Amino acid sequence: MRIDTNDVISVTEASTQGLSKLVNQASEGRRFVVFRNNQPVAAIVDIKTMERLQYLESLEEDMKLVAIAWARTLTDSGERYSLDEVAAEFGVDLDDDEE
Repeated sequence: MRIDTNDVISVTEASTQGLSKLVNQASEGRRFVVFRNNQPVAAIVDIKTMERLQYLESLEEDMKLVAIAWARTLTDSGERYSLDEVAAEFGVDLDDDEE
């Protein structure tokens, strides 16, 4: 992640400047990376950027599901097993009524 040093702000500095000022600047397109103890901990961005991030996150989840479906399709041998066959393979007695 590339961070413009002009957009880095400490928690203390953010408190001093005030939330209202930072929000106004963010609504105009400026992005801030908030640092605490020399570590990035938060970002202040405009709502359009936030909505885009949420949209991209939803696409990421969709892509994971597509990848799983594609992998299963490519590796599917077409062979199917019944529950009884699988239980027998693993030594499970399906008629065992123990609770």
